[in-house]
Amino acid sequence: MTPKLLLLTLLVVTALSAQQAAFLVGEKIANSVGFYDSAGKRIAGVEVGKHPHEMVLSPDGRYLYITDNGILWMTDAGEGGNTVSIIDVKQRKKAGVIDLGEYRRPHGIDLDPNSPRMVVTIENPDGLLLIDREKRTVLRKYDVKGEDPHMVLLGPKAEWAYVSNTATATIAAVHLESGEVKLIPTDARPQGAVRSHDGQRIYMTNSDGNSISIIDTKKKERVATIKTGAGPGRIALTPDGNTLVYNLGAGHAVAFAEIASGKEVAVVPIGGQPLSLTMSADGMFAYAGIQDQDKIVVVSVPERKIVRSFHTPKQAGPDPVLPLP
Repeated sequence: MTPKLLLLTLLVVTALSAQQAAFLVGEKIANSVGFYDSAGKRIAGVEVGKHPHEMVLSPDGRYLYITDNGILWMTDAGEGGNTVSIIDVKQRKKAGVIDLGEYRRPHGIDLDPNSPRMVVTIENPDGLLLIDREKRTVLRKYDVKGEDPHMVLLGPKAEWAYVSNTATATIAAVHLESGEVKLIPTDARPQGAVRSHDGQRIYMTNSDGNSISIIDTKKKERVATIKTGAGPGRIALTPDGNTLVYNLGAGHAVAFAEIASGKEVAVVPIGGQPLSLTMSADGMFAYAGIQDQDKIVVVSVPERKIVRSFHTPKQAGPDPVLPLP
């Protein structure tokens, strides 16, 4: 290689490495995770298992864990996959997998920021797994006493895990040490959840119930319900703790509910069916992935309006969008 060509190569490599990723996108149809810059341009991609669904960052932001479900829609039949892919975010490459063995169709995922423990829901057979993400081993499987466990959220101090049993309209509160399970009734098809900042409440969407169940984490019972538009699925809480922001799948919108009044106060149509909803750490923007349009819509939380949108490659099938710190 001539000195001139070597210099040109180094300049190209430097320019590519200088591109900063602002978002990670789970590309469910393309079986990959995309790295996107702040302008919405895809700058890199990493192949993972078939039809990945949910993902979470390690506390230091170095690694991404994503469930390789193996089935596009949870209502579809099939054996499914049995791995959790690990991506090195800094190197933008796959760092390995966690083999789940006989447990298949992993879906929801959450991790304990103060230990190596991670929890993952499985749909074949129905249950919840406790995983050591550093040793990459399954530690325990729990019976969630319901059907189609979908999402999971750890409670305060990661002592309890809250699992949405979508087909049986309950939340399974699972004590990770003892294995005790308390079932909390919800409305039809519970989905995603968010925890209040003080840990005393969990807000769980019910996609067919068109509602949000409010759960007392000490009593392990539902204490109130917020009525919503059609098909709430994923949910976030503003940094001040006053407002819930969530997608309306059947309603083709992003919506807002005030906790103090217990009412939905705003609906922002986004022109398609959003399957996900995430929020920036500062609470300024909400991101909704419209899988069948290969499109991501950005909504201003303070202004409650669309401020921009960008497209993924065709047949990427964007679902969750994870803003990077």
